[in-house]
Amino acid sequence: MNLSSFSLEGKVALVTGANKGLGQAIALALAQAGADVAAVSRVPAIETRAKVENLGRKFIGIEADLISVKPNDQIIEKTMSGLGRLDILVNNAGIIRRQDAVDFSEQDWDEVMNVNIKSAFFLCQAAGRLMIQQGSGKIINIASMLSFQGGIRVPSYTASKSGIAGITKLLACEWASKGLNINAIAPGYMATDNTEQLRADAERSSDILKRIPAGRWGEPADIGGTAVFLASRASDYLNGAIIPVDGGWLAR
Repeated sequence: MNLSSFSLEGKVALVTGANKGLGQAIALALAQAGADVAAVSRVPAIETRAKVENLGRKFIGIEADLISVKPNDQIIEKTMSGLGRLDILVNNAGIIRRQDAVDFSEQDWDEVMNVNIKSAFFLCQAAGRLMIQQGSGKIINIASMLSFQGGIRVPSYTASKSGIAGITKLLACEWASKGLNINAIAPGYMATDNTEQLRADAERSSDILKRIPAGRWGEPADIGGTAVFLASRASDYLNGAIIPVDGGWLAR
């Protein structure tokens, strides 16, 4: 196999939630592989911009709150006007709310579902229309271990990430024949803002680490290689897959 099939030279990637954490790590990995980057975030992605541009890649920042689907068409338009094309979409933006199911509020349910699944689907739709016209495109959704498991105290997050797995498979069934690849990455326990509360709880953190065969929390950079693979020609016959990057958690 020619390793050039992993190259993203000449490609443009749109990454949501790219100002920090997993989104920033994915944006940098794609840039290292050759892609120019459009980064969507609620606040300016200043650090991500500097790191991408230091790699010699073009970067545009798009400020948008994905709790609503209204910005989606504008996000696509800004990517196209700023970078000239769109080859890769990474739906990474997500939020989490923790509370016992018996006390979980409607507001916490709606906000998580709006960002994590509703916005992700409709951004897939907006990008998909363009990619179908050009006959190619890579869509990478960020799922979770809770796409496979139930979890505790995160009912809307579990529902949304189960939905991401389902939508990924549905879009693969509809769009694979049109030249698109739609897959998902399911991160394990990563050292990000979403897990700060868990990592601060010494007992809970210890219990989690005991379950992970790799013996450590994942780092955002651990996602990068899988993202590059799914964004590249090397994954052209992969569709509808949900790939765990979890240090072996699901294998335990």
